Amino acid sequence: MPAYLEHPRLLPQTVEKRLFQMDLASQALQASSLIVVPTGLGKTVIALMVLLARMDKGKVLFLAPTKPLVDQHASFLQRVLRDRDAVVMMTGERTPESRMELWSRGYIVVSTPQVIENDLLSRRIDLAEVSLIIFDEAHRAVGGYAYVYIADRYRREAKSPLVLGITASPGSQSEKIAEICSNLGIERIQTRTESDPDVALFVHERDIEWVKLVVPRELLAIRASIEEILQIRIDDLNRLGASPLRINIKSSKKELLGLQASLMSSARVSANKSTFAAISLLAEILKLYHAVELAETQGPDALARYFQRLEGESLSRSGSKASRRIMQDPRFRQVMVALADLKVEHPKPAAARRIILEQIEANPDSRIMVFTNYRDTATSLLQFLRGESAIRAVRFVGQASRDRDEGLSQKKQAEILQKFRAGEFNVLIATSVGEEGIDIPATDLVLFYEPVPSEIRSIQRKGRTGRARAGRVMVLMAKGTRDEAYYWISERKEKTMNRQIRDMSGDVLPRPEEGRPCRTQIEEEAALSEADAPSHAGRKRGEQIGDWAEGQRKEAEEREAGREEHIKGEAGGTAAESSSESPGSVFVDYRERDMAKLLESMGLEVTLRNLEVGDYVISERVAVERKTAQDFVASIIDPQRNLFRQMADLARTYDRPILILEGRDFYGTQMSQGAMASVAVDYGVPIIPAENQDETARIIALLVRREKKEGREPKAHGHKTARTLKEQQEYLISAIPSVGPRVARNLLRHFGSIERVMIASEEELKGVALVGPKIAERIRELVGGEYKG
Repeated sequence: MPAYLEHPRLLPQTVEKRLFQMDLASQALQASSLIVVPTGLGKTVIALMVLLARMDKGKVLFLAPTKPLVDQHASFLQRVLRDRDAVVMMTGERTPESRMELWSRGYIVVSTPQVIENDLLSRRIDLAEVSLIIFDEAHRAVGGYAYVYIADRYRREAKSPLVLGITASPGSQSEKIAEICSNLGIERIQTRTESDPDVALFVHERDIEWVKLVVPRELLAIRASIEEILQIRIDDLNRLGASPLRINIKSSKKELLGLQASLMSSARVSANKSTFAAISLLAEILKLYHAVELAETQGPDALARYFQRLEGESLSRSGSKASRRIMQDPRFRQVMVALADLKVEHPKPAAARRIILEQIEANPDSRIMVFTNYRDTATSLLQFLRGESAIRAVRFVGQASRDRDEGLSQKKQAEILQKFRAGEFNVLIATSVGEEGIDIPATDLVLFYEPVPSEIRSIQRKGRTGRARAGRVMVLMAKGTRDEAYYWISERKEKTMNRQIRDMSGDVLPRPEEGRPCRTQIEEEAALSEADAPSHAGRKRGEQIGDWAEGQRKEAEEREAGREEHIKGEAGGTAAESSSESPGSVFVDYRERDMAKLLESMGLEVTLRNLEVGDYVISERVAVERKTAQDFVASIIDPQRNLFRQMADLARTYDRPILILEGRDFYGTQMSQGAMASVAVDYGVPIIPAENQDETARIIALLVRREKKEGREPKAHGHKTARTLKEQQEYLISAIPSVGPRVARNLLRHFGSIERVMIASEEELKGVALVGPKIAERIRELVGGEYKG
């Protein structure tokens, strides 16, 4: 008969007592700790024990990275605590005012970190009275993730801070584990493994099976053709000699992204033609690399969807130039024709169907989770399984939407999970959004559609089964492809991680410095969210970088000698003079969140606001608009962003408007020079150049301190100039996929109104300048397609 935890705040017989959990919780109360235990062994129960002990000392903040996890933790706490009302849930769906009210009355606040970060930066809440912060999925506490900022603020503000980080997989690199501990203020690491005697009693058997599949020769031939095109780009890149790092057809995605970071760093320091050309080529290489991976591990359907998306990007005025260059390559067009004529299928869909049906036949009440890296695969597999009456499948993806692929809101995600638990669906086809922490005790089978080269994601996926009873893990592997390499990488990393954690367990780590500013670095590729090439954060960044590099010229004019030293000296002197008083306040627009954190680390009082005019309000008379090179050019070309309207609003609203241009590559084109001349002369807005984000922050800090000396505080006022009817009409039509501003104007001139554009036939649309068959087809598909809510 099981024993249960007893506590005045707990309902009786709701939480089983496990000695290893009590031991870990006891250790966590002595010092800020990182608890590493396998999935399904009650990390949330350990967190419960710690928070029960700390509630008398103040408020408890329980953070989780996703809304479904927040729902899950809040529901668990409300189910086991006597006072359900002590638990409040804060999400972005609530208004700022209601979140302030919840924060003030809640004893245990469960939230996503982004909401807390926003409310801290907006000065709606503070952490002074918080006695404990729990960071679920603590391995995310790297780079610029919100956990890092919150932990830093907590160390600076709390009277008696205690941190509890919980995770099943902190990573295999000791440097990354050390970074997590440093960022969260961790002083001690505690761990358990499934083989520990006090844990083994609660571990359910989990069988892992590998299913090796042979890819058809015809599909491998498609892969080989793409690799030939890829090799040409790689040779061109290596010949440029823009970097000492050389790549080949076997280079990993991580190596390619590392080269991209290196080239970007070089471009900022000493830009030249070959560097920009290399960045452009690398954008194409990353896209072709992804096409090769889809061909060999996913199959013709996923590859065809990707080709279709590349073609759409190439037709769009605002689309990727790398996509345009690829689509203009006749060899690539031949690959597209060959793919369209292909009669064979990849073996994975049939293998997945067979495995799922066998599991359901053996146990009709089974719950099955299928994990895939790609949304396209999730969509095509769902369609492939629809013909089987025994299979009730549903797709589970992230919130981001893109062309022809709508994401799921957090509310919809929670509904799907509930229906899966209840048995309305018996197969959940999930991308990476389903990997972390989701508690579905009855999952009998986890099927990897492909291996993943990340020990964190592999452990998270496998942990979805074997939680309440024995479970199975099956992994599909295409022989002779990246699948095999990813398998061995994941295995090696997982073993390394377990060894690292064992070696560090129980260590007392150095106490973090008080008030230490947050560290920043590029997050590992394995930590990226949903690994879908076109929407993947790293790859999207690659596209933007490639477009930014396109057409760049040699290094721009050098800044005036000594300007940076002067700014540093004056800013430093001002700080020294005012060290005994408040350094000053600044209002920052929500879209400038990263800069807000940087300014705060410099000692300024930062308040996030929804600013109608400007990006930063320094005082009642001074406001700043900040533009990077890419932003500046886009705001000249794109009528929806309209640089000159922004400058007119800024000059009309504030007596001392300022435009900061950040970066080096503004000065090489006549268009940019003309725009800058107009900003300075026609609108009377002074332009201050800045080398990078850090220098922009120093300039803003200097402006704040100068205004404070004069007794001026920030005061936001003014409104954006409303769009004219003509501009609104152009905006609406240009929002159609593949239709940019020029095509929108042509359509409106030809048909005379939005209504007539919308009812025009495909043939009538093709009669408009710049509207070809593809664009006409997309317009008709959007207007006439049936809505599937």
